[in-house]
Amino acid sequence: MDTRTRILDAAADLFWERGYSATSPQALQERSGVGQGSMYHHFSGKRDLAVASLRRESERLRRSTADLLDGAATPLDAVIAYLSTPRAPLKGCRLGRMTQEPEVLANDEMRSPIAETFVFYQGRLAALLEAARRDGQLRAEFSPIDVAATLVAIVQGAHVLARSEQSADAFQRVVAGAVQLVHALRA
Repeated sequence: MDTRTRILDAAADLFWERGYSATSPQALQERSGVGQGSMYHHFSGKRDLAVASLRRESERLRRSTADLLDGAATPLDAVIAYLSTPRAPLKGCRLGRMTQEPEVLANDEMRSPIAETFVFYQGRLAALLEAARRDGQLRAEFSPIDVAATLVAIVQGAHVLARSEQSADAFQRVVAGAVQLVHALRA
């Protein structure tokens, strides 16, 4: 693994575990096993590293989500797969956690990859819900765009609930409820 990749991996993990503000350059160097010179050779500073890390992580998440959705037998199966995919509920969403950081939200370069990923999720889910509706699997009287946004918000909220209760079961209850809501839309 090259030095840049090691630094990006360390940043992604530390930002997920600690958040942007609580992650020091020293912690990044220790986790990645590189010196200060190497880190600043690849990135002009912590913000530059965060932008690169968030872009890479958002691309990875979009790619893995697309693979998951594309691998489902039916559009409705894909929506259920999105909701049911294994996650680390007590750690939170890798990108969603970053929205709790004022510095991230105040910087368009850091915030944009996060927003783009959530827009991607909503767009893909809306298309799947629309396809399921067209196929007669789902009732006609709902807005796929609104339901897709709700499903993405449910998953993010499930992380918050699980972390607040320190219970993976809390996350699973929310996901089970979301799946029930999708099934309630069946034709």
